[in-house]
Amino acid sequence: MLSRYQIINISLFLLLSSLNLNGQDDETFALNDTIMSGEIGEVVISATRYPSLQPDIPEAIRLLDAGAMKKFQVRTSPEALNLTPGVFVQKTNHGGGSPFVRGLTGNQTLLLIDGIRLSSATARYGPNQTFNTIDVFGIERTEVLRGSGSVQYGSDALGGTIQALSIQPELADNPDWGGSLLSRFATQGMEQSLHSAVNYRSKRNAFRASVTARNFGDIVGGDTTGKQVPTGYQELDYDLKGKIQIAKSTTLTLAYQSVYQKDVPVYHKYVLENFAVNKMDPQKRKLAYARINQIINSGILKSAVITASLQNTEEGREMQKNGSPVLRIENDRVRSLGFSAEAHTSSGSFWSASSGLEVYSDLVKSSRTDSDLSSGTSTEKRGLYPDGSTMTSLAVFSLHSFDLNKWGITAGARFNSFIINVEDENVGNAKLTPSALVGNLAVMRKLNPRSNLFASVNTGFRAPNIDDLGTLGIVDFRYETPNYNLKPEHSLQYQVGYKYNGKIISGEAYLYRNRLYDLIVRNKVEGDTIDGYPVYIKENVEKAFIQGFETAWNVKLSTSLSLDAAFNYTYGQNTTKNEPVRRIPPAFWCVAAEYGSNNRWINLEWMGAGDQNRLASGDKADNRIPEGGTPGWNIFNINSGVNSNWYNINLSLCNIFNTDYRYHGSGVNGAGRSALLTIGIKIGNLKSKK
Repeated sequence: MLSRYQIINISLFLLLSSLNLNGQDDETFALNDTIMSGEIGEVVISATRYPSLQPDIPEAIRLLDAGAMKKFQVRTSPEALNLTPGVFVQKTNHGGGSPFVRGLTGNQTLLLIDGIRLSSATARYGPNQTFNTIDVFGIERTEVLRGSGSVQYGSDALGGTIQALSIQPELADNPDWGGSLLSRFATQGMEQSLHSAVNYRSKRNAFRASVTARNFGDIVGGDTTGKQVPTGYQELDYDLKGKIQIAKSTTLTLAYQSVYQKDVPVYHKYVLENFAVNKMDPQKRKLAYARINQIINSGILKSAVITASLQNTEEGREMQKNGSPVLRIENDRVRSLGFSAEAHTSSGSFWSASSGLEVYSDLVKSSRTDSDLSSGTSTEKRGLYPDGSTMTSLAVFSLHSFDLNKWGITAGARFNSFIINVEDENVGNAKLTPSALVGNLAVMRKLNPRSNLFASVNTGFRAPNIDDLGTLGIVDFRYETPNYNLKPEHSLQYQVGYKYNGKIISGEAYLYRNRLYDLIVRNKVEGDTIDGYPVYIKENVEKAFIQGFETAWNVKLSTSLSLDAAFNYTYGQNTTKNEPVRRIPPAFWCVAAEYGSNNRWINLEWMGAGDQNRLASGDKADNRIPEGGTPGWNIFNINSGVNSNWYNINLSLCNIFNTDYRYHGSGVNGAGRSALLTIGIKIGNLKSKK
């Protein structure tokens, strides 16, 4: 007997198979190295994997470009997402930042960089620091796709998809050189950053190189919090990217990214769990990829993109309790090989599609050394994960869009299979081969040239990964043991949305409900403790739903004055336990008024969050959440800037009333009253000799 979930997936797959794809040719859709149009503004790619206008897509998707990140002087890539409606960013530590999309985070929200998965085989449930391994100064734009992404990009997109797109070098008719230098400082020593970049472009070649050095001091909180010691850390980043026009219709992009963070402390471990040392050192990510873009324009086949990537991540952890001579050093490394090939097809303005295949293969290396500092002896032990474990993903997908005058339809399907090998002398070996078929369907009604209304349904999945299957050791406030009998999690999300894009007023509003099945959750083994920590094991035993309302609007009162406002409400219920879903964000909002032009501007910003006292049993046991819940808060900021052709100066006064506040579930409080100053210098149009 088929379940309702299986029936929906099969129906969507059959719908795609039966569609008539005949028609007339359309204009060329050139794809560049990030698989997107070079146009900045309303063009997005994450919802369809090819360039589309945001207002015409029946999805909840938002853009955050480099201009906004520069204007508001965002500290890190995760904190930049606070500027995006619908995203709530939790911070376990100052070197982290975990975005919540529609109530979900960690391995239930998919993270990408330039179309390549950041979410690896060790992505853990709950908050993590993965998105902070992207240099914020190297991002051209970020796209947040709420409530979708499994069909487009595979496992983990139960809540949505967040994709960062790095700055790309551009070809030019006449050769020239350019460069930039940026420095940023925060009061009370909370930040000193230096970023420099150089670029070259010509008709057939373009190149960009940058380096970022950052020193973050300890956070000084508001009101009575004071300095939170230790919270500061250091960071050094490199970014190289080149584009070569190897033929009239063919471009090759080569890229290399490196992010290295050292001595990243986990603050709440020091103040709440009696640790003398608890830090990540190192926290690293290196990515290299090659991408070929081919314009074809033969019949319905318009273009193709082939990408090969190699990504290495490393997380080292050092832990020592007060009064203990034992220093524990853990190290986890993941080598991820990726390959994808996709083709863009279209037929006039009626139909367009993106279809292809993806392969990812992750190898996990994990180790642990316990050193007795009093005797000088060391003992090698099993790492957090089974050393040498592998996870391979194979997928085929097809996404389609239809323009039927007053109506628009999008539909897609993906089949994903996995081969997971875990070899562990402590708890035994296992081989799992889970698979999933997911689909989406959306129907949009174009009410007039400025507005539309749509309804959509998306199915999603998350395959059990090495973190689920093989974790053995202390994680946060518990001790986890492995379980090899896990299967994929599934979701079924409905939403209705309204978009309006007028000359004076523009905005959007969404209602959604996400039903979650076969959830992999940690269950406490009653009466069992190891090293003083309660023992937990993961199992597919729970169901839940998350529903909510999101809206964001912009009003242009004049050519120099505009207002922005956004509001989000999320409600989650674990129907198995009859209690709230863990870590559901409170209602949160942002209201801003901006006056000025491109050259001079000032922005007044009000950000706030309500109380969150709907707590799951796991929230109540989490020492990062105050007893009774996280109090609501309101902070006010003033941002200003002056720009010219060769320099820009930004000054921000943050939390001007010195409010004590904390994002729900975070391990640190936000910064108190402080100031940020960024000075940037641009050098360009240095013509090279022909």
